[in-house]
Amino acid sequence: MNDLFSLEGKVALVTGGSRGLGREMVLAFAKAGADVVITSRKVEACEELATEVRAMGRRALPVGCHVGRWDEIDALIELAYAEFGKIDILVNNAGMSPLAPSSEETSEELFDKVIGVNFKGPFRLGAVIGRRMAEGGGGSIINVSSSGAFMPQPRFGPYSGAKAGLNALTSVFAREYGPTVRVNTISAGPFLTDISKAWTEESRQATRSAIGHPGRPEEIVTTALYLASDASSYTTDSLIRVDGGLY
Repeated sequence: MNDLFSLEGKVALVTGGSRGLGREMVLAFAKAGADVVITSRKVEACEELATEVRAMGRRALPVGCHVGRWDEIDALIELAYAEFGKIDILVNNAGMSPLAPSSEETSEELFDKVIGVNFKGPFRLGAVIGRRMAEGGGGSIINVSSSGAFMPQPRFGPYSGAKAGLNALTSVFAREYGPTVRVNTISAGPFLTDISKAWTEESRQATRSAIGHPGRPEEIVTTALYLASDASSYTTDSLIRVDGGLY
């Protein structure tokens, strides 16, 4: 059973990998045997996590990258392939969900920023790396979406729209780069990551879910390992809700 979830000899690239759900996935992949590319806008945070990964006996490449900018994405990809020669697992985890004053008052700058990080970046990363995976030995792409795509709230229009687009993109890439590349979505609910520090205490203790409380960041790990590993060899174009049975 352990062999099914082994990532020995694999290379994983995780965006938004220095904190929150991304950090948990980086550490889990390294424990399972993978070398990792850790990227976020704050390279110092990536370097700190890379030190932890190296202490586990795995290789780590920290790279600062704004995933809303294609020139930085292309540079990131080239650095990763130059260092490791391949990418077997891509996790499009970076995201942002700022609350606008209202939909009408949403600025063009804010709109473009939200779409850029949540959809434009994953599109470019999945397109370029997916093609290289398909031309090589295959791989796994995991798009981290949100319950906001299914349960949109007022003033979150750009975010909900971007995540809904990301769900659709999973289907596109699964067909474009299959059968050797598997592409799936994790639809995450509320988790007690850094962003939860801005929540009310009531929100931190309870959610309108079947389980009744937000998730712990480490509770994303088993689903991520399943989709990254050979355990999910017959799973593609799937969306797995990890939201505690929200609503």
